[in-house]
Amino acid sequence: MIRDVSSALDFALNKGFQIHPNALRILEQIDVKELEKIIKQVVREKERQKLFLISQQDLEVFLGIAEDEILDDFHEILFDPTTKIATAEGVDGFTALFSSRYAKLKKIISNRPESKMLKSISAVISTKSKEEIYVCGLVTDRKTDRNITKITIDDITGSIETIVIDEDLQSVASSLLMDQFIMEKIVAAKNGGFIVKDIILPDIPDHLPNRSKTETYALFLSDLHIGSKYFMEKEFLEMISWLSSPDPIARRVRFIVLGGDVVDGIGIYPNQDKELVALDTSAQLQMVFDILDKIPKHIKVFIAPGNHDPGRRALPQPAIPAKYNPNLWGRKNFFMIGNPAMVSLNGVKVLIFHGQSIDDIVKTTPGLSYDKPAKVMQYLLKARHMSPIYGSQTPIAPELEDLMVIDEVPDIFHGGHVHVIDLDLYRGVLILNSGAWQAQTPFQTSVGITPTPGMVVLVNLKTFKVYTKDFASKN
Repeated sequence: MIRDVSSALDFALNKGFQIHPNALRILEQIDVKELEKIIKQVVREKERQKLFLISQQDLEVFLGIAEDEILDDFHEILFDPTTKIATAEGVDGFTALFSSRYAKLKKIISNRPESKMLKSISAVISTKSKEEIYVCGLVTDRKTDRNITKITIDDITGSIETIVIDEDLQSVASSLLMDQFIMEKIVAAKNGGFIVKDIILPDIPDHLPNRSKTETYALFLSDLHIGSKYFMEKEFLEMISWLSSPDPIARRVRFIVLGGDVVDGIGIYPNQDKELVALDTSAQLQMVFDILDKIPKHIKVFIAPGNHDPGRRALPQPAIPAKYNPNLWGRKNFFMIGNPAMVSLNGVKVLIFHGQSIDDIVKTTPGLSYDKPAKVMQYLLKARHMSPIYGSQTPIAPELEDLMVIDEVPDIFHGGHVHVIDLDLYRGVLILNSGAWQAQTPFQTSVGITPTPGMVVLVNLKTFKVYTKDFASKN
């Protein structure tokens, strides 16, 4: 470590600076990757003062060690499905679910001026007007043959098949998801049927994000998979140790958002037991607590479930049940929430969704891949729904209310599941997928998934600057 510090100090030494031994001890505690940048900034400031000794006080002032600044750390859980889940049964349950989805999304799209010209599907079919009109509903079928796409949509009054001929609309039509809500501008064709003139998605409007009043940081994690022999425990503990270091960013972290798959689970896939170091759910969660308990107590930790965690697997998921590990629920700075959930961190609204539906969308939508999960998450914002496709790989419970609709526009949309870090900005919303803390597994190798494990994503909640910090490259 001392050799690494000496190498990083060359910039200051070559400028004729002396470094006090007490200052050197502080520098030895800082991440080597940050040293060069910090030293250059300190040197520039001292050159302006025409002072050529870097003292302990200089570094304490620069790093904020001498006197911690006051950082806001207030939070509010805006939405958590745990207490709202009201599952129905059979056909009646799914009728209620899709009726709720239709009503919620129609309300969202009603903010658009075109909605004033909306007609019910039954009215359109019965009147056969020659004027351009608007209909809306859920996509129940989409077929493309050569340069023509046929889209069938349903509303509460009936079903209608529409035809997309326009070349400019073909790309939009081909990317529509099953069970997605859309609004169409249509006109009756001379030989029967209805021609689509425009396709309008609920989408999010251009958004000006809320911001923290102080430069507080939130750290985003997902997919720890504790209990798996591929869990990167050494690197994860190094990350926790960094949170207690004098690093200027680490000292400003007040929130950690953990987006699911905290454990590897039991019986999730064939022969999983061969890849586990703990063969019991409670044992895995005890390992989770023992590790997360090392996080400094001044940092608030929000823990959502994923498809590997105990409890209900169908969406929406309640929080991980307390019966598996009461300690997780008993820690004052731990907040157990469901999936999806929305929290406010110093006023910044964060939508947390593990991301199970990414599987369905990648498999059915041309041009999307696991390598760019943020692009898939952008589709979810456009659809205003976190799991629009029903009947595919993602299990969806027949709730009386569709709790997967994105009613409120977030400032940050956080996902995981695919083990790949990715960032995007869409209409003012910061989209981030926070990767994983599980090394590449044999299954991932077999299907060609290359994860980016051992990294954290940090967001300055005041400036919205995003940083990634790699703890895997050291080892």
